[in-house]
Amino acid sequence: MSLPPMSSLEHLGNRAFSFYPPILNVENNEWFFRRASWAEILVMNSRSKEEIWIPRRFLGEISQIEDPVVIVGLVKELEYRAGAVWPHQRRVIEMPLAVGERPRTLPPPGDGLAPVIGIRTPSVTDSRMGKLVGFTILVGVVASFVAVNVLRQVSLKPQYELTSDDDYDAVVRKLGPPAEDHWRSDRPAIQFRSLWYPQRGCFVILMGDGRSDVRYIGRMDARWTPIHWVVLPAGGSTQSTLRGLPKF
Repeated sequence: MSLPPMSSLEHLGNRAFSFYPPILNVENNEWFFRRASWAEILVMNSRSKEEIWIPRRFLGEISQIEDPVVIVGLVKELEYRAGAVWPHQRRVIEMPLAVGERPRTLPPPGDGLAPVIGIRTPSVTDSRMGKLVGFTILVGVVASFVAVNVLRQVSLKPQYELTSDDDYDAVVRKLGPPAEDHWRSDRPAIQFRSLWYPQRGCFVILMGDGRSDVRYIGRMDARWTPIHWVVLPAGGSTQSTLRGLPKF
């Protein structure tokens, strides 16, 4: 299906789109445009309903074909961590030389030197043994590097997903009992509940109107800064409520 030319995400309306390359540490790559400022755009994940600000400098071209969804290009590979997106940096390790081996250099062109044929002597045997040991070390280094990256990716992926339908019992089922549990009532009809999870480094915030159980509205980090909030059924989000909530 062909779409009219689009110069920015603001022209997508309510159509879903995907980023390419996908944002790392986010399992679902389907998004909706929410709003924009001069420097950033706010997008919402279709599955988790989490909202993320994307700096405009990371945005590339927008596809003109919707098959099956619009593709929004990213000029850098991004990863999601600590409630924001950051450029992903791939670490490169230098391959170690084999034991007893020196860096090899090519002879200058035209010197007429013939290749040297190895002779089976004790020194050649020692060299081969050194290369075998070096190869074994190299395999161990590469395997360790792969294992560390796999564990890193697993640790960065969200291990739970809280929604506005989750009450206290649902939160405990997903995260376990909190280390601390505090209540706050700013007005008779509005109640807040703060659950502290030190192993995750965050406070889980619940809110209710006194007529029903308090429900999940977002999370705060250890410095009481919002790192996640939910989208309300009537539109908008609980971000402003979290920002104005005193620590308790």
